[in-house]
Amino acid sequence: MSTQKYAVNQHLISTLLSWVKSGDIAIPEIQRPFVWDATKVRDLMDSLYQGYPVGYIIAWRNPTVKLKDGSLAEGKKILIDGQQRVTALRAAILGLSVVNKDYKTVKIRIAFNPITERFEVTNPAIEKDKTWLADIAPIINGDIQTHRVARAYLESNPSTNEDLIFERLDRLTDVIKKQIGLIELDADLDIETVTEIFIRINSKGVVLSQADFAMSKIAANEEFGGNTLRKAIDYFCHLAIAPEFYTHMAENDATFAKTDFFQKMSWLKNENDDLYDPSYSDLLRVAFTSNFNRGRLADLVGLLSGRNFETRTYEKDIEEASYQTLSDGVKEFINETHFKRFTMIIKSAGFVDSGLIRSQNALNFAYTLYLKLKRDLGNEAKIESWVRRWFVMSILTGRYSGSPESWFDYDIKQVAHRPFAEFLADVEAADLGDGFWEAGLIQSLNTSSTNSPVFKVFLAAQARLADQGFLSKDITVRDMLTHHGDIHHVFPRNFLKKQGLTQTRYNQVANFVYLQQEVNIKIGDKAPVEYMKIAFQQCETKEPVYGVITSTEQLKENLKRNCLPTAIEDYEMDNYEQFLVTRRKAMAEKIKAYYYAL
Repeated sequence: MSTQKYAVNQHLISTLLSWVKSGDIAIPEIQRPFVWDATKVRDLMDSLYQGYPVGYIIAWRNPTVKLKDGSLAEGKKILIDGQQRVTALRAAILGLSVVNKDYKTVKIRIAFNPITERFEVTNPAIEKDKTWLADIAPIINGDIQTHRVARAYLESNPSTNEDLIFERLDRLTDVIKKQIGLIELDADLDIETVTEIFIRINSKGVVLSQADFAMSKIAANEEFGGNTLRKAIDYFCHLAIAPEFYTHMAENDATFAKTDFFQKMSWLKNENDDLYDPSYSDLLRVAFTSNFNRGRLADLVGLLSGRNFETRTYEKDIEEASYQTLSDGVKEFINETHFKRFTMIIKSAGFVDSGLIRSQNALNFAYTLYLKLKRDLGNEAKIESWVRRWFVMSILTGRYSGSPESWFDYDIKQVAHRPFAEFLADVEAADLGDGFWEAGLIQSLNTSSTNSPVFKVFLAAQARLADQGFLSKDITVRDMLTHHGDIHHVFPRNFLKKQGLTQTRYNQVANFVYLQQEVNIKIGDKAPVEYMKIAFQQCETKEPVYGVITSTEQLKENLKRNCLPTAIEDYEMDNYEQFLVTRRKAMAEKIKAYYYAL
């Protein structure tokens, strides 16, 4: 027997707007900023006027919650798709302001020409033109009676047909009687089912993440400050990318500017570091996982609904406590000391540029781990080392590349219930044994992708160990990474192309080094055996040609630190494949030594 997972009904626009007004349908102030261009609002009104369909909106009813006195409160509908259309209707018909994509509160006024039956976004020219009604909102919502509008219009346009104007105004006011489809999802559905239904219904194939569902629920809750919490998450993420947004936020959202959240994130106004610019999904995941000891955001949605996982009921006490716990987690995340200390730890592992970080999930769990250990263990000296090792381990093994939520859930439960040093040792024994270092890692370096996570770890190792760039005496790999220097081929690309090698062969990461551009230009397409001979000869003549190294001892040290062979014959074309094999092994050994020194 199949159960109906959702109901589909047509409702009058007026009914929908009355539900929004009463709060029966919760439209978060900043679920997502209103990103529609004003012309799309105009087009929506034209479609309604013409009687064209305007699609469905989708709402998910909150579960019925048990109150403290034992009574039951029926849940509100949370809008999960159609916010832009509903916001557009509120703006055009009710005359309400919207928060645009620049987070500015603006009014969108739509004008109507009864003679031509055209809609336009109101502008100064239209306001001066007597054939236009500059704002349809008070006409449609009844603030101004239609016959008064008609009489005033006819006085300004005396040659106009009176019956025509009344007929057109009647059609305009009938817009509010047009219907819109509402798909209401059952309160008992889990997130996975809701997601599946959403994808199947949504003709654009848009996928909402679990974070989107969580954010919709948070934003719609005013009772426990969810609407303010949602703003805090959204504003922090925006401010992290655009510090100049601070002044705008302070000036345009005076209510939020008085909150504790605003004070705690104000440090971002002078912050330009982009190593970790979290999205709202990142922030939400870290705050949730570190404070609830759970890794699945579906559980957060349940907890914010007041779900008791044991009795499978919904209780107000749990809902209230969950909002408080999440709020605490968000404050911990945005805390200046925590955030800067964490990014410093990541940089101290050699990840000095955001381009080196290929796994946002690894970064998110590392911050989760830092916040959790900091809260539980205080100033334990080993926390920084543990966080560095865990971060690098998770990148090397691809721990969070598949089923990240399951791994988050497993790992945080282990961290919560076991001594961390013991857990880390078990993971290293299982995932970083001899087979990994001596075979798996070397094989991972057999790639032509410079975005390979393990290659990024190799570069981070060079940055941490202060290695000089290839043939450089003073310029380090760290310098070139932070200043976005160039990466070059040891066996020059054009040289190898002339030998008939394909792109996947000459672009092997084991053939790449950080090299000063001026040195690379001098080398050009020369055979590596030729320019390496000159590099060694200049150590005898003391007349630099490639770089400024004029000491054989320094040159050999430079080659070793770049995991390159010191024998000139290794740079013969016939030895290219063996060169790659040898260098991959040396790179893996360097990564291993670097890891255990973290």
